[in-house]
Amino acid sequence: MLKDDNIKLLMKLLAISGKSGHEAAVIDAIRNEALQAGLPEEHCQSDDAHLRAEFGETGNLIITLPGNCPGPRRLLMAHVDTVPLCVGCEPVIDGEWINSVSDKTALGGDDRAGATVLLSTLLRILREDLPHPPITFLWTVQEEIGLVGARYADANLLGNPKSCFNFDGTLPQGVIIGATGDEHLSITVHGIASHAGAFPENGVSAIVIASLAIAELQEAGWLGKIEKENGTGTSNLGFIQGGAATNVVTDYLEIRGEARSHDKAFRAEIVSAIQKAFEHAATQIQNANNECGHIEFEHHLKYEAFQLDESEPVVQAAIHAVKAANEEPVIRIVNGGLDANWMTKNGMPTVTLGCGQEAIHTTAEKLHLPSFLKACEIAGHLATVKS
Repeated sequence: MLKDDNIKLLMKLLAISGKSGHEAAVIDAIRNEALQAGLPEEHCQSDDAHLRAEFGETGNLIITLPGNCPGPRRLLMAHVDTVPLCVGCEPVIDGEWINSVSDKTALGGDDRAGATVLLSTLLRILREDLPHPPITFLWTVQEEIGLVGARYADANLLGNPKSCFNFDGTLPQGVIIGATGDEHLSITVHGIASHAGAFPENGVSAIVIASLAIAELQEAGWLGKIEKENGTGTSNLGFIQGGAATNVVTDYLEIRGEARSHDKAFRAEIVSAIQKAFEHAATQIQNANNECGHIEFEHHLKYEAFQLDESEPVVQAAIHAVKAANEEPVIRIVNGGLDANWMTKNGMPTVTLGCGQEAIHTTAEKLHLPSFLKACEIAGHLATVKS
């Protein structure tokens, strides 16, 4: 019966739209479930992460329980936002899987599965009055647009947890102890406008400048998967916008991208290579008056890389919980960003465990129910077993 309840709860949360910055409805649903199960209102609060980020309709949801047995405080967390492709999803169960009814929408198992793992664990503690040390449940917002909720989580409201466990990913036996860092890139290419039919020679095309830079980066191995003698990483230019009409030489182009690496110094090299390529390209194109375009280049850290040592107590606790669920732990370091990046950066070492997600951020997304239920089992162990 417990498994059935967890699946019903999962289906309920999957059906609620809540893309990044618009998570109020799912936060309210989680809060209401907890209050109906007997949670005192004073143990439930939201922080001001959205106000600090200057975007969004709600902050992170934080529920703290005093312990009824000794031990340091633990924290379980998951994010509640989904990518826009999930808006309007209708989940349906098909054997061991949950899919979206429509082939036009993603499912949102990333990370409603993790959010449900937390909620089901909390509800079980409340309804069965299970023994547990002090514990904090944290549902973060805006993870999909740069780990915003975790970055701006109010540490004073979290109760100083000593071990943190994030549920977000595929394999429930996967113990993720490290993740890459990400630098956001913003590139503005300024050309010179001119009538493309009457006086094209007077113009400098921002599109041509960008094309030359991108071709140079591709040829030199600084786009996509990057493997150099002194480091590895990835980069992507994922957004390009500009131009107003076909009869005007384009004088403005906006480009946004990213550079990732586990090595901070090498990530800086990737950023530098991209900047130099665009600046060089801008000098290569001149109009009839020997004028060139120019580049504005900005970058900022989205999140820093981290790697925990396998001997750390939080890692050992996760390994023990996976083994207690009759699974063999798989230690992993990943190339995607996680809320664990900012939690660890902010002094709260965090291990991430999976909960059954597959093909996330695509219309082929699905959720493996046995893996989800195994994650619920692991979370229950982490929340209730004495350290």
